[in-house]
Amino acid sequence: MSRNTLKIIIILAAVSIAGVTVTQVYWVRKAFDLKENQFNRDVQSALRTVADRIYEINKTPLSGNNPVQQVSTNYFVVLVNGPVNSSVLGFLISSEFEKRNIKADYEYGVYDCADQCMKGGTAVSLHQNKTTASLAELPTWKNDGYYFGVQFPRIEANLISQMGIWGFSSAVTLIVIFFFVYTLLVILRQKRLSEIQKDFINNMTHEFKTPLSTIAISSEVLRDPGITHTPERLLNYATIIQTESQRLKQHVERVLQMARLEKSDVGLKKERLDLHELIREAVQNSSVTLQEKNGRMSLQLDAQHSFIEADKLHFTNVLFNLIDNAIKYNKNAPELSIKTGNFNKQVFVEVQDNGIGISPENQKKIFHQFYRVPTGNLHDVKGFGLGLNYVKLIVEAHRGKISVESQPGHGCIFRITLSTT
Repeated sequence: MSRNTLKIIIILAAVSIAGVTVTQVYWVRKAFDLKENQFNRDVQSALRTVADRIYEINKTPLSGNNPVQQVSTNYFVVLVNGPVNSSVLGFLISSEFEKRNIKADYEYGVYDCADQCMKGGTAVSLHQNKTTASLAELPTWKNDGYYFGVQFPRIEANLISQMGIWGFSSAVTLIVIFFFVYTLLVILRQKRLSEIQKDFINNMTHEFKTPLSTIAISSEVLRDPGITHTPERLLNYATIIQTESQRLKQHVERVLQMARLEKSDVGLKKERLDLHELIREAVQNSSVTLQEKNGRMSLQLDAQHSFIEADKLHFTNVLFNLIDNAIKYNKNAPELSIKTGNFNKQVFVEVQDNGIGISPENQKKIFHQFYRVPTGNLHDVKGFGLGLNYVKLIVEAHRGKISVESQPGHGCIFRITLSTT
């Protein structure tokens, strides 16, 4: 899949998700408005009937105008030409609401013209089948005549609870969007893995091709019968073949080693070891490479408690990898420093260099498998992108931690922390 095709897919996916979301929100809002309007009509119809019954009880003429006024989204007032008994009012309201299937908790109160305030506030909970004194006083209307008020304190929540099919469709839409986004993320991840694996194959081809070419050339020279008369050349080319064969073997072992680590088959053979001795051994193994680049190494092994439980082979490889990277990723003569110390029954080792450094965005990725810090189209630094991933896996297998501090152009400090014995 090309980069342009992927961009088009992402754009279309974003537009589709936005379109589905906006459409769903629009129709849910539309359905809520319809539900709210229907509820208001039912309430006004019920309260109009209640007002007519009160007119009949008070034996006053019916009002020609609509006595029901909606003051706010959840508050209704009803004009009546005479005093209203609170108990009778409660019975009439509950009867009319039941007839019209109005299932919402409400509060009602009667306006006292003498005291000019609402009296007899009562809360009715249909879900709990109980009537209690209202804690909140209903708002007073501007009219000074007789009226009663009905308020629905949780009307929005009640209306939403009645929109069952729309709630279900919204949930289904969210699930569809979630899986749509998840699928898109999987595609992007697979695209990234494909690019990483392609880069790994290119690196591996390059790393294998060089020693194989050297071995092939040396073999052609050794086929010359006359070379037996020059033992020095014979020994030289035989040494080249041996060296390049060993190099190929190391590449193959590293790849196979990472395959075993992926299967959690580390197979550590832990023993009590002196960390300082492991450091000296890793430094000794790297001395030839360091001398070839005119580098210098300083050791500051200050840890008083330096014994750890570790696999000698694997942990020596960890230290060798860090030192080898410090030498390879350096444009100048390498200057390395290895320090150790103790704190809280732990021992730490720091490998510091004066190399090219690592940018903050790449620091989060350098421990990923196959990842190599981009250096353009140059292949001046050899490797598969497996070294630091191997280091991290081995350190964590020893129940330790590894971190890095770096700035581009100012080198790196890799820090490993382990428990002492």
